[in-house]
Amino acid sequence: MAGTEGIVDIENEATQGTMEESSTERTSDKFDIEWVDRPNEPDRATVSNIKNKARRQNAFVKLKKEKRKVKRSKLAVRIKTELRMGSDAPPKKEPHTIDSLREPDHTVVEDEDEELEQEEATDSYAAYYSKSYVPKLLITCSDNPHSKTIAFIRELCRIIPGSEPRWRKRSSIKKMVKSAAKEGFTDIIVVNEDKRIPNGLLVIHLPEGPTALFRLSNVRVCKDIHRKFQEISPHRPEVILNNFRTRLGRVIARMLGALFHYEPEFKGRQVCTFHNQRDYIFFRHHRYEFKTEFKKVKLRELGPRFTLRLQWLQQGAFEGDYEWVLKRHDMETSRRRFFL
Repeated sequence: MAGTEGIVDIENEATQGTMEESSTERTSDKFDIEWVDRPNEPDRATVSNIKNKARRQNAFVKLKKEKRKVKRSKLAVRIKTELRMGSDAPPKKEPHTIDSLREPDHTVVEDEDEELEQEEATDSYAAYYSKSYVPKLLITCSDNPHSKTIAFIRELCRIIPGSEPRWRKRSSIKKMVKSAAKEGFTDIIVVNEDKRIPNGLLVIHLPEGPTALFRLSNVRVCKDIHRKFQEISPHRPEVILNNFRTRLGRVIARMLGALFHYEPEFKGRQVCTFHNQRDYIFFRHHRYEFKTEFKKVKLRELGPRFTLRLQWLQQGAFEGDYEWVLKRHDMETSRRRFFL
């Protein structure tokens, strides 16, 4: 009996040992599944499952390096194929952005639209674009403006030759429209402010409209970008209106373009750009400088810079029906829907 009991004890110890070894193998296998880097699975999901912060950061850095390596190899292959095939090379793929994935809009204007050309030949800005008058602007602001608003108006007057700044003197906008039309002004710009910062731009075309209100944001005067407003020369600048694709966008582009003289003075080498992107209109003011005998061109920003967002468009000179009004909760239902 004693011998048999000893044999049973030895068998139990052997089975326990095999069970412990198998359990350690399973845990080690599980450990390998979690932590061993697999070359076929360098995705973000596996990295995010790592619990240890230091190892997770190292795995993420390794993942970024692999992605950059693959990107560089693809670029090298594409360059080689372009050099080898020349004009027969396959075209570049367009990146998927919010602009490229824009929702279809029936108001988007083609390059040559005869119906639109006929409409623009008889609209409020037809006389300007036929060069029958020179624009003359009245620029004012709300009552008791602060220093940043005053500096912004001063720089606008430097950018737009032929503009005249005036104090508001607590007069209403309708009175200003009547008096400015009698004095021969063609447009009025009213700069609104809130909390000592310019936050609105009202543009009125005289004598019969239209009128547009823009939300003004990200205002940087010359001082904010380490420039002096004296650098802005009195020459008439060139005006670039970019990416206004719909009928509403064409109206806004014509309104903004009609604020400047139609014959720029190229001697001043100054350019004003209104770039529309996702219904935000970015304004920049540059001077281009030539280097090494007109072979290289350098852009120098003069300021100011700001961003506009259209709030509403009215038919008359601060009166009449509204052609378009931004209703955020009803109209901004998709990130890929734009109106300009």
